[in-house]
Amino acid sequence: MNSQNCKIKNVYYVTQINKKKKKVKFMEIQGSIKLIQETESGTSKSGKEWAKRTVIVTTNDKYPQDLPIDFMGDKIAQIDNFQVGNPVSVSINIRGSEYNGKYYSSISGWKIANYIADVNNTEQNPAREKVEEVTDLPF
Repeated sequence: MNSQNCKIKNVYYVTQINKKKKKVKFMEIQGSIKLIQETESGTSKSGKEWAKRTVIVTTNDKYPQDLPIDFMGDKIAQIDNFQVGNPVSVSINIRGSEYNGKYYSSISGWKIANYIADVNNTEQNPAREKVEEVTDLPF
């Protein structure tokens, strides 16, 4: 996989829980935004208000995938800074549930950021690599 491909990778960060440092694992997806849906909202059976906004991220793999990533509650505001076509890196959790004997999964996003792929010098400025030999110098 090169730097242009979508990457789903495990990333660790250290947090302190009950005065102990703990290594926590999360996943990250990289791709570009294909679609940003409108915010959906409602009230649960227990009477709690909820809001959800879905972002479709397209991977840059050999076989591109369109992945719907849901942002819930206060995480929705992060999406306002992005537009369709932006390359992004999204920190996610994969959720699963069972309902009436069927199993469902969803991808929940909790952080979204601009993604800039690793660029080497020849990709960045090819003209820089050309060296012209000058033999008649004025000094």
